[in-house]
Amino acid sequence: MRFMVMVKASKESEAGVMPSEQLLADMGKFNEELVKAGVLLAGEGLQPSSKGARVRFSGSKRTVVDGPFVQTGELVAGFWLLQVKSREEAIEWVKRCPNPMPGESEIEIRQVFEPEDFGAEFTPELRGREQRLRTGVARKQ
Repeated sequence: MRFMVMVKASKESEAGVMPSEQLLADMGKFNEELVKAGVLLAGEGLQPSSKGARVRFSGSKRTVVDGPFVQTGELVAGFWLLQVKSREEAIEWVKRCPNPMPGESEIEIRQVFEPEDFGAEFTPELRGREQRLRTGVARKQ
């Protein structure tokens, strides 16, 4: 099972305040533990929303909205993609994580859809196309 683990943004992270040397060291150690356990697929910190954009969809119309975005509790400051056996295992890993922000912070854990989750609508043809895309992406990396 794959889980997206999202570190919620804070006022400090949105203001561009960089983590301390100690937090960077602690996060590095935690990331090493994830790698050694074979559960880390990807993980990165994200720039503040002031450097981002959103694309809003309304039928065929697209509208681009530049950051910053005001609701920091809804923004993501970083993420990990973990491959674990269960939701409980993902939770246990996150509980071991250093506090990612000064003071209070929050990390959200969401399971990633797997092909079988989509049922019959995800036909063999569509599954084959998706697999070819993933194979192509993996080769480029």
